[in-house]
Amino acid sequence: MRVEGFLRASASRNAGKLALVTANKRMSYAALDMASDRLAAALAGQGVARGDRVIVFMENGWEAVVSIFAILKAGAVFSPINPSTKADKLAYVLRNCRARAVLTQAKLAGIAAEAIADAPSVAFSVVAGKPSAALPDALSFADCLACTAPLPDHQGIDVDLAMLIYTSGSTGRPKGVMMTHRNIEAAATSITTYVENRSDDIILNVLPLAFDYGLYQMLMAVKLGATLVLEKSFAFPQAIFDLMRKEKVTGLPLVPTMAALILQMKDLAPGSFPSLRYITNTAAALPPAHIARLRELFPGVRLYSMYGLTECKRCTYLPPEQLDRRSDSVGIAIPNTEAYIVDDDGKRVKPGEIGELVIRGPHVMQGYWEDEVATARALRPGYNPWEKVLHTGDLFRCDEEGFLYFVGRKDDIIKTRGEKVAPKEVEAVLHACPGIAEAVVVGVADPILGQAIRAIVVASDPTLGEREVIRHCAQNLEDFMVPKAVEFRQSLPKTDTGKISRRLAAASLEAAE
Repeated sequence: MRVEGFLRASASRNAGKLALVTANKRMSYAALDMASDRLAAALAGQGVARGDRVIVFMENGWEAVVSIFAILKAGAVFSPINPSTKADKLAYVLRNCRARAVLTQAKLAGIAAEAIADAPSVAFSVVAGKPSAALPDALSFADCLACTAPLPDHQGIDVDLAMLIYTSGSTGRPKGVMMTHRNIEAAATSITTYVENRSDDIILNVLPLAFDYGLYQMLMAVKLGATLVLEKSFAFPQAIFDLMRKEKVTGLPLVPTMAALILQMKDLAPGSFPSLRYITNTAAALPPAHIARLRELFPGVRLYSMYGLTECKRCTYLPPEQLDRRSDSVGIAIPNTEAYIVDDDGKRVKPGEIGELVIRGPHVMQGYWEDEVATARALRPGYNPWEKVLHTGDLFRCDEEGFLYFVGRKDDIIKTRGEKVAPKEVEAVLHACPGIAEAVVVGVADPILGQAIRAIVVASDPTLGEREVIRHCAQNLEDFMVPKAVEFRQSLPKTDTGKISRRLAAASLEAAE
């Protein structure tokens, strides 16, 4: 099935069912289907055709959801871009994928206009909200929704490209991850299977739709015929909690930075959300100490610790019943996926040995848009002569029962005193230290040690000092793993998706020295 078929099928099954809740709009499946049909017809009328790339540069809102399905219904490829993206990076993306059009909103029109001026492929733009002087020739989103032209049959099939989702670019310029309709359906089907999603689920999403974790909350909800409650951010947790109770939310996807905020709230009592059925986490592993405290706050709620990456959406999950036995594991391969670990020669390693995680399955990307070198590095010959498997670049080990444990990125490993240290292992101990809310560990050049371990932390207890933190680490880590220094900050640098950025943290240390 093509992805737009998710919406058509759910609207056909239950037209009046509530599909989408936003701050200013509630839409049924019938309304969402009709609005995306009309926008699709308007895009086609402007020349958007099968395979064209169309950018969605919007905050979370009903317009962004309508836009994504409209682009697909026109036979085109959607590319969601984080609304915090600056003009130079947006211009790079527009040029890189030779975008045909940009769909944006009035408050972002200035940035969009600056980027479009440097992207000759863009033929037109559509602006939601009030007309913008920055894009005087843009089509009105509202006018497009009034289009009554018939929707042309684009003749697309499920192996066509559906989405270009750009990586954060932490190792250079962003790369466009190519996902077909079949890739997306495979990932969505696998995830909804192990999370045991249902059509009566009410899923809260505060994560950007430009972040694949946030995007898939919407895609999976529509596929199931469930209800999505879409918010712009988690900046005001109490307001989000009030909304969760009001809407009787059953599913809460979060990232570790959200978990840290939740755990700092003093007035949150166990059992505050009687409708909540499950919580999921990805982007980075939750420290075991945070998992334990979340389980205390959300008794009876199934907590899924997961691991994934943009290039295949999701790789592994830990069945909730395994949390008591192995809370530091990211689990087993998701349904219809094979995950295994190899050494530098590509040979599978034994339990307990560290190597690179490889993913095999129908959700693995087609490659990076027009980047053969990066594609060849990530996608390599697989089990069958016709397939490619994804080399993740992440170091893992597995236990005797096949459960997987994230060790670190290959390029994150700190080499100190002749030993290799995974920052995640030190961070897990730091997160278990009373008074620490967030922590990141980096290696800094040292003439004697090679690299010295430096911890950067955000304290929830203002009386906590460096000596107490180092003492805690010394009690729980081998001596070569203990940080040589601890720096206290008000906040840690984060990516657009809310993940703590080790690269930016290291850069901030270098700039200060």
